Amino acid sequence: MAQGYSIFIGLVIIVALCVASWFLSPKGEHQVLWRSSLILSIVSCYLMWAITFLAQLHPLIEPRRSDLRPEFLE
Repeated sequence: MAQGYSIFIGLVIIVALCVASWFLSPKGEHQVLWRSSLILSIVSCYLMWAITFLAQLHPLIEPRRSDLRPEFLE
């Protein structure tokens, strides 16, 4: 089952990837562009995943079945 601490495990992995992309980016004229692009894309992917994960972990609207007969509805 999904737990709330998976967000923090993902955050640790993302921080490690960002640090790796900082130090392993190709040296040269466009090093800042490479670093910015890699870190921005990694963080954007993490934010999209985290928002989707948290929306499913704690939904705002409780799903209801609509195919039940009236006598079985609560």
